[in-house]
Amino acid sequence: MRTGPPPVLAHFNAAPAAELRQALLGCLNSLRWADRVTAHRPYPDLAALLAASDEAAYDLTAADLAEALSTESLPALPEDAYSAAHTALGAAHAAYEARFGHVFVICLDATHPDEIPDRMLAAVRSRLTNDPEEERVVAAEELRHLARGRLLELLRGARGRATSHDAGPSGT
Repeated sequence: MRTGPPPVLAHFNAAPAAELRQALLGCLNSLRWADRVTAHRPYPDLAALLAASDEAAYDLTAADLAEALSTESLPALPEDAYSAAHTALGAAHAAYEARFGHVFVICLDATHPDEIPDRMLAAVRSRLTNDPEEERVVAAEELRHLARGRLLELLRGARGRATSHDAGPSGT
């Protein structure tokens, strides 16, 4: 019977702080968030890590949020999205950036690729009606969701590296 966290989480817990902080900045470009997630190690399980990630994201100040938003890019449309979608989204994103001063962020992790253009356009149009404080709250929540998904991807990548490193020469 295994005791302690799963191997990928054990690696996360044992990683050098500077290395982990750098990897976490790829999940959410906030030094405060990355420092807090790093500092609260060790995590006994994935649920505890995700709860700490969420808590650190909830505590972002306006300056932390601006820092995180500064490196975000527009969500990508599927390659086969029709050109009218690109045009409409380009105009909506420009209006959003002019109104709020930062890129539009949305977590589309659970969205089917065919639905992405419509969902993005509806969301940006809806959020354009927010006042700046309401939108700061919504953008922070979207960043929290993005950070969570990226953190899970980071762990999946680490799991793949750990599996390949643990495998013998024949891959077994």
